[in-house]
Amino acid sequence: MTNEAPFSSLFAKAKRNFSDAELIELALAQGEGRLTSAGALAVETGVHTGRSVQDKFVVRDATTDKAIWWDNNKPMSPEHFEVLLADFQAHAATRELYVEDLYAGASPVHRLSARIFVEYAWHALFIRHLLRKVPAAEKAAFTPGFTVVNLPSFRADPKRHGVRTETVIACNFPRRLVLIGGTSYAGETKKSVFTYLNYVMPESGVMPMHCSAAVDDEGRSAIFFGLSGTGKTTLSSDPRRTLVGDDEHGWGEEGIFNFEGGCYAKTIRLSQEAEPAIWAATNRFGTVLENVILEAATRVPDYNDARLTENTRSAYPMEFIPNASATGVAGHPQNLIMLAADAFGVLPPIAKLSPSQAMYHFLSGYTAKVAGTEKGLGSEPQATFSTCFGAPFMPRHPSVYGNMLRELIARHGVSCWLLNTGWTGGKFGTGRRMPIKATRALLDAALSGALASQPMRTDALFGFQVPLALPGIDPAILNPRETWADKPAYDHQARALVDMFRTNFEKFETHVDADVLAAAPVLRHAAE
Repeated sequence: MTNEAPFSSLFAKAKRNFSDAELIELALAQGEGRLTSAGALAVETGVHTGRSVQDKFVVRDATTDKAIWWDNNKPMSPEHFEVLLADFQAHAATRELYVEDLYAGASPVHRLSARIFVEYAWHALFIRHLLRKVPAAEKAAFTPGFTVVNLPSFRADPKRHGVRTETVIACNFPRRLVLIGGTSYAGETKKSVFTYLNYVMPESGVMPMHCSAAVDDEGRSAIFFGLSGTGKTTLSSDPRRTLVGDDEHGWGEEGIFNFEGGCYAKTIRLSQEAEPAIWAATNRFGTVLENVILEAATRVPDYNDARLTENTRSAYPMEFIPNASATGVAGHPQNLIMLAADAFGVLPPIAKLSPSQAMYHFLSGYTAKVAGTEKGLGSEPQATFSTCFGAPFMPRHPSVYGNMLRELIARHGVSCWLLNTGWTGGKFGTGRRMPIKATRALLDAALSGALASQPMRTDALFGFQVPLALPGIDPAILNPRETWADKPAYDHQARALVDMFRTNFEKFETHVDADVLAAAPVLRHAAE
């Protein structure tokens, strides 16, 4: 059975490949959202304001049994999936659906043809922005190679379907089919496509990456890995560079390519001064705003209002960014940047990594979250380790992606950097956020090659190379310990962070080579 066959009868009567304007009109007519003062479509996603990680399942059968990283992915039996599929078909038959035929991947060789069934007009608009539109000349020959069916009104039955709650994201990779029910959060559709690409791309020799990418006027490209809140979108959207993409890419034999056709930017505390390009794209006709509060009288968005969620978002097509790449492709990267918002104030603002250190930090996927970024966080920072900077979307074992990345780094001579956009002069609550001016200056120096000629020191804890000076940068900021008034407090916090890294990495120790194990930080006095 092909992946689209279970819903082929619904395809004929669905609203197919409607334009942006048509979908906006329908969304407004059906009460799905409201226009903002700037013409964006503001919607609310209800109880689900983010991904339902605990409700995502992968069908475990003879094909996937040995291929999936089951420590990180919840299994669903083929029998339960068949029951779920039959119930989805019956439920879908009672609904008026929208269908969008789209590409995932800017590379004509590696792109995925995706057919997306959705229940809401705004969901159709959202995925039209986030994936890549099919050119008119190719529409007649379009054949779906992957299908997503998203029905927010469907309610799963834990006993009948073998799931946890009424919400379900069921991925059947051999059938090339994902079923989503019980959630209105549109990001589930986007991430389901990315999850499938993470599964299938390595078989074609393509490294799938949760990263942003940009290229300068001289054709030098760079990729940016980082979890939410580390500055991945902000730093890659610099108007001095061409934006290849802000979230998901592949790295193959010809270079890097964007999986998407749009951007999905966080908008909490968005300001025109700090992020002018994202601000402009967010405040225009056609953009979708998720869970952003509007002022009642004016419908002006209040980006500081987090009463619904801290995870407020805007979704818009790439062409809304003035410096966005028209092709979504670039050559092999010269630089790889891993971003961490270290709220403990321990990591230096920038460090150069060896290939083994790069693999270690890629598998670690570190950042630290602070109060105000998510519900339930206390006053102290909390370390977060999300392997490959995207653990929820990694079907295969992280070592598969880590080994691919290390081989690509070595083959193409890529310079690797760890950039800390977190705190300096103390941890969160005592120190201050790393000055964005210093972050940009250090990043520019790394990307231009200027930093490579600067004298370096070997960090006593992490073993990576840290610049001693850079013109225009206060040298004190380059040595985190010197920015702390209380040096013993820094030493204590540094040792604690090293211990967090080492404890987290224990699960990978049997899957990596000795040189990667040797790249782990060491527990010693920070001043040594």
